[in-house]
Amino acid sequence: MKTRLLFLGPPGAGKGTQAALLCESSGMKHLSTGDLLRGEVAAGTELGKEAEALMNRGELVSDALVLAIVESQMKSLGGPGWLLDGFPRTVPQAEALEPLLAELQQPIEAVILLELDDAVLIERLLGRGRADDNEAVIRNRLVVYREKTAPLIKFYRDKGLLISVPAHGSVEAITQQIREVLS
Repeated sequence: MKTRLLFLGPPGAGKGTQAALLCESSGMKHLSTGDLLRGEVAAGTELGKEAEALMNRGELVSDALVLAIVESQMKSLGGPGWLLDGFPRTVPQAEALEPLLAELQQPIEAVILLELDDAVLIERLLGRGRADDNEAVIRNRLVVYREKTAPLIKFYRDKGLLISVPAHGSVEAITQQIREVLS
């Protein structure tokens, strides 16, 4: 099975759920950039302090800082592999990630694109009941996704790494489909 993975897909497609299930059953390390940032901040590392200062001012953490945090985590990894979830989010981030992976001799083996119709995504996100999940906010998040993240689909398709998986049906059925395409 391929064990150096990247998950792509719109908000609500189930990336976090599927990543957690796949990593739990395979022993791969789930590298969620949100979790990594929070972990660095909680640990009080130099990278964490820098990220916390930016976040406290309401600023976005720079690509360079996120990449440094990902690098720090990847260099300390042992074990059977990893799954990146939430990074890269843009083509420039993907281009910056490539030399790091080459240096570590750990190129991405597959990029899983979880695809779902907007109507289903909106219904799913509204069903989560989060305060910030109203239809206007969700539609805006989908627009931002298409502008910023969707170009990664072409980037990874052109490299022959992209595998599309329909993200409708039960969690178990989607997990099984992902396992099959990675075998």
